[in-house]
Amino acid sequence: MSTNLLEDSKIITHEMSEEMKTSYIDYAMSVIVGRALPDVRDGLKPVNRRILYGLSALGITPDKSHKKSARIVGEVMGKYHPHGDSSIYDAMVKMAQVFSTRYPLVDGHGNFGSVDGDGAAASRYTEARMSPFSLQMVRDIGKETVDFADNYDGEEQEPVVLPSRVPNLLINGSNGIAVGMATSIPPHNLGETIDACVKMIDDDECTVDDLIKIIKAPDFPTGAQIIGKEGAREAYRTGTGKVLVRSECEIEEGSRGRTRIVVSSIPYQVNKARLIESMAALVKDKKIEGISNIQDESARGNLRIVIDLKKDVNPNVILNRLYKHTQLQTSYSMIMLALVNGEPKILNLYQILDEYLKHQKEVVTRRTRFDLRKAEERAHILEGYVIALDNIDEVIKVIRSAYNDAKEKLMIRFSLSEAQAQAILDMRLARLQGLEREKIEEELAELRKRIAYFKELLADEKKLMGVIKDELLEIKKKYGDKRRTKLVNGDGELDEEALIDEEDVAITLTHMGYIKRVPENTYKAQRRGGKGILGLTTRDSDFVKDLIITSTHDDLLFFTDMGKVYKMKGYEVPEASRTAKGTPVINFLNLNSGEKVSAVIPVKEFSQDNYLVMITRSGTIKKTPMSEFDSIRKNGLIAINLKDGDKLISVSQSNGDENIYVITKLGKAIAFNENDVRSMGRNAAGVRAINLDYGDEVVSMELDIDGTREMLVVSENGFGKRTSLDEYRLQTRGGKGIATYDKSKFSKTGTLVGGMLVRDENEVMLINSNGVIIRIRAEEISKSGRTTQGVKIMKVEEDSHIVSLAKVVDDEENAQKPKVSEKKKSEGEQISLLD
Repeated sequence: MSTNLLEDSKIITHEMSEEMKTSYIDYAMSVIVGRALPDVRDGLKPVNRRILYGLSALGITPDKSHKKSARIVGEVMGKYHPHGDSSIYDAMVKMAQVFSTRYPLVDGHGNFGSVDGDGAAASRYTEARMSPFSLQMVRDIGKETVDFADNYDGEEQEPVVLPSRVPNLLINGSNGIAVGMATSIPPHNLGETIDACVKMIDDDECTVDDLIKIIKAPDFPTGAQIIGKEGAREAYRTGTGKVLVRSECEIEEGSRGRTRIVVSSIPYQVNKARLIESMAALVKDKKIEGISNIQDESARGNLRIVIDLKKDVNPNVILNRLYKHTQLQTSYSMIMLALVNGEPKILNLYQILDEYLKHQKEVVTRRTRFDLRKAEERAHILEGYVIALDNIDEVIKVIRSAYNDAKEKLMIRFSLSEAQAQAILDMRLARLQGLEREKIEEELAELRKRIAYFKELLADEKKLMGVIKDELLEIKKKYGDKRRTKLVNGDGELDEEALIDEEDVAITLTHMGYIKRVPENTYKAQRRGGKGILGLTTRDSDFVKDLIITSTHDDLLFFTDMGKVYKMKGYEVPEASRTAKGTPVINFLNLNSGEKVSAVIPVKEFSQDNYLVMITRSGTIKKTPMSEFDSIRKNGLIAINLKDGDKLISVSQSNGDENIYVITKLGKAIAFNENDVRSMGRNAAGVRAINLDYGDEVVSMELDIDGTREMLVVSENGFGKRTSLDEYRLQTRGGKGIATYDKSKFSKTGTLVGGMLVRDENEVMLINSNGVIIRIRAEEISKSGRTTQGVKIMKVEEDSHIVSLAKVVDDEENAQKPKVSEKKKSEGEQISLLD
């Protein structure tokens, strides 16, 4: 009997190890592709996609009533997802939980669980329907925008991917454990994510770093705080990283001198009930002492945990211990793993959005083709109607004379297609009215416009992407909300700006390249003609050439004589005493050999609507949008292309419509409107500002930004004057200009070192080549005409001369007049207020 059984059986010999290997690989790929990992295009796992499609197919949309969850689960399981009903229901519950999903895709009715870890009620008790937001996931699915495939038994069709008109992978995130790999993508803010998509559409040269400026960090549905930014930045650049998430806590004063800690939000995916239990256990085990009571006062979706402290304990110490020993502070590992064309890949931020936009391009292209085909089919029918109405008597005659071949006769007689002939035969007699004829012609005209528009979209990729951009911005306007998760600086990232008070400072730069920072009020106001105070101690061959009044939090742009620009923060300039010489600027900027800083300007923000206006020694001017200087590499950027022998001497900010005043060494000036200078890129060379005489060169450029009405010019030997701007008529750029100083007095006053626009209340700092600084009020400098020499405003020793001047930032403190006694005034003495 055993012999016959062996003879009748078909036995296949196979190596056990190979069989295990093959079977396990098949299982692993099934889990990876069919269960655990989301598709990069719609950000959904198969079960989530099938739930949404099942709801849509059943018509359980937001405008309809809720349906039993058990019915929905049964529909999805029976038609699309042949797995356990609990796995489908659990997935649907998570899609409805506002504390699990940033933008819920299911609108649940009933008990769908809580942040305390309570499970949802059984599916026979709860009800659900699509949320309004989820309509964007299936929008246009009926227009052949995505491919469909057979379901598990071949009796139904299901979408391979949803159109997903929102970047769902990022905004709602995804978590899953496959075989040998896992994904952990946190949720993000819808508005920020759409803005990043728009940036990629608008800017072909967009980089990951550009996107990081828009999407700074995840945005969790439970709020909380992200400590530091570097973890998220690393994940956005490489696909993997870790962010530190901390609860929002406040220390409040209680009764009888006691304090309490109030927790208003907790990290994502933290169970509130277990969190409170862990805190209670720490108190019970005396690992944390000083807590008298812990009370959960959360209600109606507002989280509030109150931790009462004992008297005379330090609340900050208790809070730090809670951060360390409980889930009030956790880390979230970001693994940006998703399926790309069926293959699991770790993607950076740019790649995720790039794949999404490719998907949207295909969706809108297929939708447009569908709409075009439908419009052409309808237009074809209407064209048949028009032919019939134009020949109605003969059409009726043909139909009446036909037996059963009216369609064929119409096609032959009027050169109609079969569809047109059938439509004419099906046409109601009411359509023969004049009004109906007008409606047909109007509809046909409108269809022809739409057909032309659809063809135009399909032929122009830029316009197609413009449609995607407009639709994304519409979704942002409708569903966008404020960021819930706050970004704060922390120990994990050194962000000095948050630790440094913002204050006005004076930054000096010497001819030999020494830089330093001192408080702006170090230099007190003096009377005109004073000798000044010693601003810094310099080397014998060195002297101060730039004085900048700025803020510690402002960016400083360092423009060099070679036309390059470098950037650093105001607080990054080392602070020094008034008499210190400073630190070599080459320690902070990667200057080339022989390259010297020629202009330093402070910048609060880099806006597309503002410009940097530059001028060179030979009179070349250039205007470039401020936004082009936002991302400056460590080695600097080209700010202006210079001709041989020329040097960059001055840079100013503008809004694009200012009057520009250029002052030259030999006392010439030219004024013209900034609109005469077109906007140029960073690498451009510029245009002619003034036609210089032999031996002359530009020493200053001023922009009339605040409606200032006076020009102050200062000479090498300390002479200066104020002149009304009414004497400087606007000219055309590139001319010779007009006189702004008495050229015949140069032997006494020296040539001009600079000019600036001032008002009476302004204060001006003057620096000589020995490093001596004087601060005076503009109103104390005499007014005179353009061609005069002015008055002595600073005493200059024989071996020194004025090298620079700067205007003090206006504020209430600066507006205070120096306190000089009446006795001193009557004696006409000039004193230093430093004493």
